[in-house]
Amino acid sequence: MSQIVPLRGRKQSLRSSVKLIALSVMLVLSGVSAPILFRSYFGETPDWDRGGMKEHLDSRCFEPMVRRTTEAGVNYVRTPMACFKSLPDWDYRPQHVVIDGLRQGFIEVDRAQSETILLLHGQPSWSYLYRFMIPVLANEGYRVIAMDHLGFGLSDKPIDPGFFTFEKHVERLAEFVSIKELDDIHLFAQDWGSIIGLTLVATDPNRFASVTIANGGIPGDIVEIAPSTHPARSRARFDRMLSMMPEEQPFLFDESGKPLLPVSDSGADDLDAFADWMTYAQTAKSFQPSRIIEALTYYSLTAEERAAYDAPFPDEIAMAAPRTFPSLRNQLIGTTAEKRAALERFEKPFLTIFGGNDPGLAGEGDGQPWMMSSIPGARDQPHHRFRAASHFVQDDIGEEVATRLLAFIAESRSTNGIANERH
Repeated sequence: MSQIVPLRGRKQSLRSSVKLIALSVMLVLSGVSAPILFRSYFGETPDWDRGGMKEHLDSRCFEPMVRRTTEAGVNYVRTPMACFKSLPDWDYRPQHVVIDGLRQGFIEVDRAQSETILLLHGQPSWSYLYRFMIPVLANEGYRVIAMDHLGFGLSDKPIDPGFFTFEKHVERLAEFVSIKELDDIHLFAQDWGSIIGLTLVATDPNRFASVTIANGGIPGDIVEIAPSTHPARSRARFDRMLSMMPEEQPFLFDESGKPLLPVSDSGADDLDAFADWMTYAQTAKSFQPSRIIEALTYYSLTAEERAAYDAPFPDEIAMAAPRTFPSLRNQLIGTTAEKRAALERFEKPFLTIFGGNDPGLAGEGDGQPWMMSSIPGARDQPHHRFRAASHFVQDDIGEEVATRLLAFIAESRSTNGIANERH
């Protein structure tokens, strides 16, 4: 059992376990509902006040965003580069490739080694999530690329929510990999980045040398979740959970991994947690990416870090992608069995590193056991689960995660006989 200690001087985050259950982005992998206590708050939500951002970001970030149109007629905006200046622990030159008239943003640190580590984020984060992993990986000589999905981070932001589909995200990732001529990729992906990334692994496995997944995976059978029929109540319940922040985060699971809080099995009624999350993301004026990330990290974010996570979205017009992602869940219905079957033939090295204090790991939302047991390349690998880390494990203990990733890549070049670790 590893001893988990803070790896940077940040105050431990203090959040309610009830709120964490309600917020779980990992519920995309299942229909698990939130604790019954989640079902009690009503009222309307306030607007997102961007005043906090303005205290920490370049003033030019908040100049009016210019509406643009591609030759194909897609309307979009582009986050001013001033928004990405002087972010804490983020001193990288923004880069992009153009796909179908829209910029796909990324950062790249190339230490002249041929091997590439590709990092994929999820919802509602961006490549800033990898700020503690990138220097550790790059200092070992790897070419490190952290790509932003369309509508996030450094990428352009179409303003029509209907433009975004799961398949478009996968297709753009495939095109990005092709344009950058990436082969023998060491993939590290989490949350929606894992679902998108693993879809590409399933369809084009020869491009990948190894795969590492954190808090994510390809879901199994998916039952459709309809949007809430009482959107105001859903928004209020979700926002109330965000606003009621106690000062300490308890463990949500005991040492054996058993949830310490009851969860409901009813995923079809109007008060289902994921329906609330979908409705909140789509329509709540208070939806702010950093609040979600803060809720699902084990250690607290500074005000400057919260502003950095919000930096890609200085105006509401840029928010279509994060507002859309949760509802893309239903587009996976009937599509995952084939992808899982392909992964069950994937024999290259495959590792899972999970933050164990993620509420989405309750019930069927835990994708780690299936990957460990069903993917040939995952067998006998040093899988790990950190009890004192949450959904956004890269933010909580990024240096430790990067160190384990490096050891895995090095060991994967030869026969790996290390036993699985879990605690």
